[in-house]
Amino acid sequence: MIAAIVLDIEGTTSPTRSVRENLYRYTKAHLAQWLADNGDGPADPVIAATRELSGRPDADLGEVAEILCRWLDSDTKVEPLKTAQGLICAAGFRSGALHAEFFDDVAPALKSWHDAGIALYVYSSGSTRNQQDWFTYTRDGTLASLIAGWFDLANAGSKRDVASYHTIADAIGLPAEQILLLSDHPDELDTAVAAGWNVLGVTRPGEPNAPRPPHRWVSSFAEVDVVAVAD
Repeated sequence: MIAAIVLDIEGTTSPTRSVRENLYRYTKAHLAQWLADNGDGPADPVIAATRELSGRPDADLGEVAEILCRWLDSDTKVEPLKTAQGLICAAGFRSGALHAEFFDDVAPALKSWHDAGIALYVYSSGSTRNQQDWFTYTRDGTLASLIAGWFDLANAGSKRDVASYHTIADAIGLPAEQILLLSDHPDELDTAVAAGWNVLGVTRPGEPNAPRPPHRWVSSFAEVDVVAVAD
């Protein structure tokens, strides 16, 4: 029996384009100024971690900004970038400059699963701050109230590390066989299976990740049968 569903965002609940064109562009436009304005506050750990990860301990703010922008352009999944992005985009969501976009089948499915007593969680490389804002600031009303918890690189770990899925299962308090992952990325599905989870691949037109066996794939959340998945 599936008691919890863990959701990826990019390519799964939301078009990859909407995340990268909106959040990434906004982050890049405001990154240098945010570092300068927050040097004695939330930018400090971002600057320190960027210097350490890049091997540039003496990098000034300009170089730190350049490094973070390179990571952003290459979609590098590193914690200091995701932390900065979450904090920068928070202002964009609250000002109305940013809004989340979801595939049409997502909201009805989430509400149906929630009403059926299935706990819903999000696991994304984007910070939990970004995740919460994404599910809150939508054009069709907030979906955040449907989500029981949020997981990212900081509190769970890499999405391609089996230990991350054990960490999430422990935090949720459910055995692995009662958890279902929905993701568009075959590598994430492989890793979750290695942790004992149930998985379904989500493939949508125009998205970059192609289906790969041996996983089952759906093109819409309306096709997800939580009873059949666990059989």
